[in-house]
Amino acid sequence: MEKHSQNQNIELKLLLEAIDLKYGYDFRNYAQASIRRQILHLLDESGLNSISELQHKILYDEKYFEQLLIHLSIHVTEMFRDPGVYQAIREQVLPLLKEHAHVKIWHAGCSTGEEVYSLAILLHEEDLYSKTQIYATDFNEVIINKAREGIYPLGCMKGYIINYQKSGGRGAFTDYYTARYKFVKMRSYLKSNIIFSDHNLVTDGVFGEMDLIFCRNVLIYFNRDLQNRVMRLFRDSLYPGGFLCIGAQESVRFTAYSQEFEDYVKSAKIYRKKVGLPESAAKSETM
Repeated sequence: MEKHSQNQNIELKLLLEAIDLKYGYDFRNYAQASIRRQILHLLDESGLNSISELQHKILYDEKYFEQLLIHLSIHVTEMFRDPGVYQAIREQVLPLLKEHAHVKIWHAGCSTGEEVYSLAILLHEEDLYSKTQIYATDFNEVIINKAREGIYPLGCMKGYIINYQKSGGRGAFTDYYTARYKFVKMRSYLKSNIIFSDHNLVTDGVFGEMDLIFCRNVLIYFNRDLQNRVMRLFRDSLYPGGFLCIGAQESVRFTAYSQEFEDYVKSAKIYRKKVGLPESAAKSETM
C-alpha cells in the first residue's frame, strides 16, 4: 500500500510537470493533498487506471485537458458568501473609499462570478459603482466566460436572497436579475464597470494599483511558498492604505508579509496595507 502511494506521488509530480511544460499552467505549488484528491476524483470519473494514463491522455488530447483544467479550477462560490464579510465591507471599508475620486478593485480568483456581482450590487447600493472599476480575474478562460455571461441556476436564488438580506442588502434582490425558465441573468448595468480577464496568480505579475483586493478561499489551495508569492503580489498591487479581503480559513499572519498588513476587520479577514514599510521589511526589500 505504501509503495502504491509512493508511485502515485511520483506519477502526480510528473503529471504536473507535463501540464506546465505542455500548456504553461503551473500547479506544482498547489497544496498536494488538495490537488491529489481532485486528480484521483477525476480518475474515478474517467475510467482511467492510473495517473500515468491520465498524463498520456492530456498530452495528446487538448480537449480533454480543458476538462481537466475546469476540474482543477477553484469554483466553489455563491452570491454574498459569508454575509458578514459583505456587511463589514459595506459599513467599514466603503465609507473610506467614498472619499476617493476613483476606486479600483481587483477580484482575484473570481471563479464563475457570483461574488463579483455581489460586490457590484454592494457598490451600486452605496452610490459608489459609477466611479469604480472592478477587475475580475481567473486563470481559466472557460470559467471567466461563465462569469462574463452572468447566468446562474434559478434554484440557487433562494439561498442567495437570504445571504443578501443578512449582508445588509437595502433593496429587493430580485431587481438585480431577470428570470427565464430555470435560469437567471444578472442585469447588464451590473457588468458595465467590470472587466473580466485571465490572470494567473501563480505566474503573472502585478495587477495595477488597487484600493481593494478581494481574493477569498483561494490561498488555502496553495502551499506556503506560493502563498508568500501571492501575498507579495497583493502587497505590490495595493495602494498604501489599501484593503485586502481573504477567506475565513486564510490568514496573512502566517506569510512572509505579515508585518506589512494590519488587521482592519479581524472577524471578516479584512486587512489594510500599512502606509510605511517596517524597518526590517524595508531592509529585506533591498537585499
